[in-house]
Amino acid sequence: MPTYNAPVRELRFVLNELLAITECTEIPGYGDVSADLVDAVLDGGAKITEEIWAPLNQVGDEEGCRFENGKVRTPAGFREAFEAFYDGGWNAISTSPQWGGQGLPGVLGLAISEMGMSSNLSLSTYVGLSGGAASVLISIAPEHLKQLYVPKMMSGEWTGTMNLTEPHCGTDLKLMRTKAVEQDDGTYAITGTKIFITGGDHDMTENIVHLVLAKVEGEGEGLRGVSLFLVPKVAVNDDGTLGQGNNVVCGSIEHKMGIKGSATAVLHYEGAIGHRLGKKPEPEVIGEDGKPKKRSSGAGMAGMFQMMNGARIGVAYQGVALSEVAYQNAAAYTRERTAGRALSGVKYPDQPADPIVVHPDVRRMLLQMRAFNEGARALLMWLTHESTVGRFDGDDERKQQVSDLFNLLTPVVKAHFTDVGFECVNMAMQCFGGHGYVREHGMEQFVRDARISQLYEGANGVQALDLVGRRMGVDNGRPARGLFALITEFITAQSSDETGEEMEPFIKPLQSGLNDLMGTTMWLAQNAIQNHEEAGAASVDFLRMMGTVAIGFMWARMARVALDQLAAGTDEEDFYRMKLNTARYYMGRVMPDTASLKRRAEAGAEVLMMPGDEAF
Repeated sequence: MPTYNAPVRELRFVLNELLAITECTEIPGYGDVSADLVDAVLDGGAKITEEIWAPLNQVGDEEGCRFENGKVRTPAGFREAFEAFYDGGWNAISTSPQWGGQGLPGVLGLAISEMGMSSNLSLSTYVGLSGGAASVLISIAPEHLKQLYVPKMMSGEWTGTMNLTEPHCGTDLKLMRTKAVEQDDGTYAITGTKIFITGGDHDMTENIVHLVLAKVEGEGEGLRGVSLFLVPKVAVNDDGTLGQGNNVVCGSIEHKMGIKGSATAVLHYEGAIGHRLGKKPEPEVIGEDGKPKKRSSGAGMAGMFQMMNGARIGVAYQGVALSEVAYQNAAAYTRERTAGRALSGVKYPDQPADPIVVHPDVRRMLLQMRAFNEGARALLMWLTHESTVGRFDGDDERKQQVSDLFNLLTPVVKAHFTDVGFECVNMAMQCFGGHGYVREHGMEQFVRDARISQLYEGANGVQALDLVGRRMGVDNGRPARGLFALITEFITAQSSDETGEEMEPFIKPLQSGLNDLMGTTMWLAQNAIQNHEEAGAASVDFLRMMGTVAIGFMWARMARVALDQLAAGTDEEDFYRMKLNTARYYMGRVMPDTASLKRRAEAGAEVLMMPGDEAF
C-alpha cells in the first residue's frame, strides 16, 4: 500500500522564504499571518490528509462509485472523510469569513489543496468543484441566491458542479443544445443532457448545486445566446429548506480508467427550474451603417470562464500533486530495493547488493521528478500570490501586469504541468520495475489517476491553441512581453559583479532558454499571420518551451534564496544544498530542452498538413 507524507518543509520554504508571505502585512488576508500560523495550517492539513484521506485512496479505486436503482453510491468511508474535511474548515482556508471561511491568503488554501489531491485525488474533486461553483456564485449571483446557497456549500451540506459538455460537443460551446426557456416568474426551464459531470450525483450531501450552460430561447445563435444558470438537484425554498426534486435525473455514471471514487455523471435536465446568473445580454441594435453594434453578452459566460480558469489551475496542481506522492513512494522504494553494485564500487558492504538508488539512471528519474515537483509548486504558488498581492498593492500598471501573467500562464501550467506530471508518475512506476505494475504497491493507480488531468478542463492541445491563438496576441503581445521583461530583470539583477559568479550556473541556462522562447515568439509573429496552421503546428512545443522557462525562472529564484541562507549560516545546510543541487539538475538536464523545442516549433506546418485526410 502506498504512503503519503505531506511535504510540509517544502511548502514552508515556498511560503515563508521564497514568497515571504508573512511580510505582506498590508494585503487583505495576510495581516495576521505569522510563521507559527503557517506551521499550524500546514501541520493540521497534513494530519487529516495523511491519516484520514490517504488510507481511502486505494479503497476508492477498488470499490469505485456504483450506480444502483438510479442512485450513486460513493466508496466506503468517503462520506465520513468528506465531512471531516469540512468540519475542520479545510475547504475554506482562503474563503472570506463572510461566507464561513478563514480569510487566509490563497496560497495557504492552495497548499491544503495539494495535500488533498496527493492523498486522495478522487475525494478532492468533490471539494474542488464545490469551491469553484461557490466562488462563481459569490462573484455574480444576485444577493438572495448567494445567501441561500453559498453558506451551505461552504459548510459541506451541499456540493456544486460545473456543467458544460454535451454528448455531441465539448470545447465548441456554440454547438450545445441544452436550452433555457424563461418562465413567467423569471426563472428558466432547463432541458438537455450534460455528460462528464464530476460529482454530478453522489450520496455525500443532501443537495447538489449545478452551474449549467444553456442556450436561451430567443436570444440568438452562437455564444451570444448562451448563459449560465444555477440549477439545484433539489429545489430550495425561500427559507433555505429543501423542497421537491427538480427534474435533474442522473442517467448513469462513467466507468473510467482512473479516479474511480469520483462520480462522473450523465445528467438529464427535464424542464428543471434554473436561476439565471448575470444580466441578460443587451438587445441587438443596428447602426446607421446597417451593421449590428457591439453589445454586452452579460455576466453569465464571464462567470463560467472564471470557474474554468480556476479549475485549470486546480488541474495543473493535480499534475504536481500526483507526481509528488508518486515520487515519495519511488524514493522510498529505491532506498530499500537492492540489485547489483554501484558502478564506482560497493557502497553498502554489509548487504549482499546495493540499494538501486546508487545507480545513475535511477537517480536521474528521481531528480527529474523532484525538480519538476518543487519548481512547478513554486510557480503555481508564486502565480497565485502575485495575482492576489497585485490586486491590492500597486498602481493600475502593476494590476495589469499580474492579470496578464495569470491569463497568459493559465493554459501553460494546465497543459505543461499535467503532461510532465504524467511523465513523472510513469517514471516513479519505472523505479519499481515489475512491482510498479502490480496493484499492491499503488503505483499503477497513480498512473491511471494522473492520465485524466491531460484531458479534462480543456485537452492540452486545446490549451496550446488557446495560448498561441488568443492569449499571446492580447494588445500586440503585452502579456508575453511582460513575462519576458520580468525574467530579464531578474537575470540582470543577479548578473552583477557581487552575485554573478555564484548565480552563473542558474542564470546562464535561464538566459539561453529565454532567448529560445523569445526567438520562437518572433518566428510565430512573422509566420502565423500568413498561415494560421503554422501557429497550430508549433503550439504544443511552444507551450512546453514557455512552461520549461517559467519553471526555470522559479528555480533560479529558489537558488538565490538557498545561497543566501547558506551564506547567513543555517542548521539546515543539507536542505539548502539539496535545493542548489536540484536547481543545477534542472538547469543542466531540463532547460536545454528549449533548444530542441525551438527547432520543432519552427519546423513548419507543411509536414503535418500536406497528407490528405484520407491518408490517415
